[in-house]
Amino acid sequence: MKKLVCLFALIFITISCKTGGKDYVLPTSTGNTNKILVVIKANDWDGRIGDEIRTVFGEHQVGLPQPETLLSVSQIDPTGFKGFMRNAKAVLIVREGEKDKIVVEKNKYAAPQILIYATAKNKDGLVNLIRNKGKEIIKLFKDADIKFAQRIFKKERVDENQFKTIKKLGVAIDIPKRFNLVEDTGDFLWLRQHLKSGIARGDGTNNILLYSYPLEDENKVADNITTMRDVVGEKYIPGSKEGMYMITEQAYTPFTYDAQIDGKKAYETRGKWEVKNDFMAGPFINYTVIDKEHNRVVVFEGFTYAPSVNKRDFIFELEAIGKSLKIK
Repeated sequence: MKKLVCLFALIFITISCKTGGKDYVLPTSTGNTNKILVVIKANDWDGRIGDEIRTVFGEHQVGLPQPETLLSVSQIDPTGFKGFMRNAKAVLIVREGEKDKIVVEKNKYAAPQILIYATAKNKDGLVNLIRNKGKEIIKLFKDADIKFAQRIFKKERVDENQFKTIKKLGVAIDIPKRFNLVEDTGDFLWLRQHLKSGIARGDGTNNILLYSYPLEDENKVADNITTMRDVVGEKYIPGSKEGMYMITEQAYTPFTYDAQIDGKKAYETRGKWEVKNDFMAGPFINYTVIDKEHNRVVVFEGFTYAPSVNKRDFIFELEAIGKSLKIK
């Protein structure tokens, strides 16, 4: 994740653009993933509008051991939104205007950049707009972050032809080179990235799993997600001693949502894993994809072990990788 953040550093690159027949260059945007800059008057930020923004954007991401918000927000007054500050990667501009509306603009001051204008006739209207359109705004920001991360991963992806399981599954996926092989049986792939910065009790890890199983009853796939991952955990992901292996945390019910991967029906599941008879645990994200053409279910899973630090951004990276999955 550190490498991903570094790519947001204060470096300017040349991006060819044209306006009025003249070439100009956009600077590289600045800012981390899952973080937005809110442009709003200070007294509105300290009042009901700001309270509504903090409530909506402060919703906790499900499936994480510690409470972490969906997005981190910071505020700047419109008078300060100029010069270098306009290069922020993700910006929400809240203002009064003639109509209640949400408008999206891309790459206006920097690239890549998404600006979302939330406009309403008065303060009450702005409160209602944020309350009613907040989830839509969050999705726009999250989708932009996912696409940005995927562009980076595509440039630094591993050669997937080296993995028997990926070749046998007939899939393509953009996995960064910093992930190293743990196991590749032809039916099951496990890759691991070591996470060093700020993690107690030794290095943490980000992990990727890929496998498939036969499609028997499409209507039961969602109900069997935790059962199948527990079967795989017992078979392939051992703990430090005999009788220890990864399972779905029994005290926490995972959240499963409808999803779409590569145009196919899928399920996104977020929850917590633990090692049976041990104290290791952490969050996971699972994409279970129904591949009717090949009468099977393809599974991508990412899980994180990072004691004593926040894990939202690690899971976000795994989410971006999982959503790049394509079935050939």
